[in-house]
Amino acid sequence: MGILLTRIWRLFNHQEHKVIIVGLDNAGKTTILYQFSMNEVVHTSPTIGSNVEEIVINNTRFLMWDIGGQESLRSSWNTYYTNTEFVIVVVDSTDRERISVTREELYKMLAHEDLRKAGLLIFANKQDVKECMTVAEISQFLKLTSIKDHQWHIQACCALTGEGLCQGLEWMMSRLKIR
Repeated sequence: MGILLTRIWRLFNHQEHKVIIVGLDNAGKTTILYQFSMNEVVHTSPTIGSNVEEIVINNTRFLMWDIGGQESLRSSWNTYYTNTEFVIVVVDSTDRERISVTREELYKMLAHEDLRKAGLLIFANKQDVKECMTVAEISQFLKLTSIKDHQWHIQACCALTGEGLCQGLEWMMSRLKIR
């Protein structure tokens, strides 16, 4: 009986889940956000501040905040952390020069008290570009296996085509069912 009531409750409970999308400038965060919301590529310019969209998947609502990734804006990321359930980190798989900066920012975020329960999804974007870093290389550079206090998943993707994005959302949905 309890399981039945839980399933019925979930059908009518349209709880909203806060997601922040972060990464360095030009990683593809805004393109991914609009692939989720409109299923199409939108011409974007550098995000100053943030963009927000509500994405609904199978009666589950995600409020997704795409936060600007320029160096001058990264210090303000923590103002978005309150009540965040998932952090999506978008990595430009072609940007070998700044992967260490991504790692620094990632570990700063994960140390923040407001994100201690947040799940972590890493999108290895621009996998369609020749000679990009592989998911395994990015995982190694970011030292993902050392992350023990957050559930995490890394997903190859291409923001322009949408390839791999659904698999990332499916991972997030599967984490909600576990709770």
